[in-house]
Amino acid sequence: MSQILPRISGPDDLKGLSREALHQLSDEVRQRVLEVVANRGGHLGAPLGVVELAVALHYVYDSPTDKIIWDVGHQCYPHSESPHDIFGAGHASTSISAALGMATARDLSGDDFKVVTVTGDGAMTAGLAYEGLNNAGASESDMLVILNDNKMSIAPNLGAMHNYLTGILTNPLYNRIRGEIWDLTGKIPKVADEVRGFAHRMEESIKGLVTPGILFEELGFRYFGPIDGHDLDELIDTLERIKDLPGPRLLHILTVKGKGYSFAEANQWKYHGVGAINLESGKVEGPASPPKWTKVLSNALVEVGRRNEKVVAITAAMPDGAGVQGFLEEFPERGFDVGIAEQHAVTFAAGLAREGFIPVCAIYSTFLQRGYDQIVHDVCIQDLPVVFVLDRGGLVGEDGPTHMGAYDVAYLSVLPNMIVAAPMDEHELQDLLYTAVKQREHPFAFRYPRDSIATGVDLTRSEFTFLPIGKWETIRAGDDVCILAVGTMVKAAIAAAEELATEGVEAEVINCRYLKPMDKDLLAQLGQRFSRFVTVEESALWSGFGSNVGAHLAAYGLFPEIRSLGLPDRVIEHASRKLQLEQCGLTPESIRDTVLAMERAPAGS
Repeated sequence: MSQILPRISGPDDLKGLSREALHQLSDEVRQRVLEVVANRGGHLGAPLGVVELAVALHYVYDSPTDKIIWDVGHQCYPHSESPHDIFGAGHASTSISAALGMATARDLSGDDFKVVTVTGDGAMTAGLAYEGLNNAGASESDMLVILNDNKMSIAPNLGAMHNYLTGILTNPLYNRIRGEIWDLTGKIPKVADEVRGFAHRMEESIKGLVTPGILFEELGFRYFGPIDGHDLDELIDTLERIKDLPGPRLLHILTVKGKGYSFAEANQWKYHGVGAINLESGKVEGPASPPKWTKVLSNALVEVGRRNEKVVAITAAMPDGAGVQGFLEEFPERGFDVGIAEQHAVTFAAGLAREGFIPVCAIYSTFLQRGYDQIVHDVCIQDLPVVFVLDRGGLVGEDGPTHMGAYDVAYLSVLPNMIVAAPMDEHELQDLLYTAVKQREHPFAFRYPRDSIATGVDLTRSEFTFLPIGKWETIRAGDDVCILAVGTMVKAAIAAAEELATEGVEAEVINCRYLKPMDKDLLAQLGQRFSRFVTVEESALWSGFGSNVGAHLAAYGLFPEIRSLGLPDRVIEHASRKLQLEQCGLTPESIRDTVLAMERAPAGS
């Protein structure tokens, strides 16, 4: 049997295929996903679970004229790429709001196209999804929300909404009776008004009797399902059946994360995302990856939890990725996974802090952005000692622009009462966590990179050092130029200083572990000693550490020459972390060249 996938250049090529051919195509797409991810690494479980859905959607709808908006990018590998990718899917729970915007624009413009969202893989645990549902249900706009219910986000779904959806599955009576009503009225060519009314009243009565809740219906959506999301024929039939119905509709489909690959089905959490693997064994190809900074954080968090029973840990659907899983396992009563709900996580932490606990919120830098108002209003204005631990601070390599932790230094440093820090190495990360928990006076945030740990790091280290708030450390003495380095850039600055020494330039290197408050006394002393400064940070230059250094020196009446290195004011595209550092000029060589250019420039230039 000849392959179909190589002959598919776009969704239009699906329209003429038989159902049998569509089944074969689904099998080929699933195999293609497996082969590509096994070879290159990537997300595996979620895309395997939506193969039939992707095929059915492109068979029934006319993309890109019809708009298909996918929520959470890791589930949409089988979907056609641009121009069919019409909205970013890097962060969860945006699809319904975006779809309503497109449907409203269509209606205002008098256009005629369909709007469909695929919302799932945990996206329904976030508040934005319900804000979108609330407005869409009241709008009467023609749009279809597909709830891809696989009972998972990255880790297993938790909370009342998960329980609600599970309850629907245990009440098939409602769906069977409702389907029979649908079939009956659909077979009558012209149903009298009184028959229609009777059918509607019967349907409403059934809903009240046999469903665990009527949330979607009460929000204004016509609810269909649940149906098997891997039954391609049922998917196509259902989509065609409800395609032209007016108003907002919600189709609830049941899928299995990792469908068709036994290892991924058996361990859905582990196979959410993988490196290169052997498809036959399911094991990682080649040598095991070295531990990440996240592992250092994880071990230190467990250790501080052992010492202080007031320490609690909070994560937003990323227990393993954010370094909280070990704490959840050792202290299940003090560990909380709140789902994809960063706003709730922050205010929940504030409530715990108000009552004397020490909440550690471990959240990716890019995801914490969603809880910004809560950080301002509920934490900083009230000066509550919540600890924010930001994984993925800085460049994130292949995680791409949507996960780039470029902005946290700027958005946290402007907030009153907030302490902002960055460790220069893995041991300093442990010490900063210890310090943040021990100080118990102000909100405290520190960031660390998406990177492997250095050789020789002691993951079992349990004796930590309190790092005085706002104090910097001189790492290398020099007389010609001062390099103020933040976090991961300290080691790069030291390497640059060693190279500069061979050029006859002696650079002083300062570990500026605290970005706020700065070490004002030391900075004033340095401003009097040096006429040239280089600041180096793995964060956005605009409103970042470097600009704050200049402002502080100017307040002392000091105006040295300052060159600032950091992330430029543009979107940093996918690449290896090493390449991204090179492109952004954050290497020892770039620091060295910047200093040499300053040293060789004519006076006053």
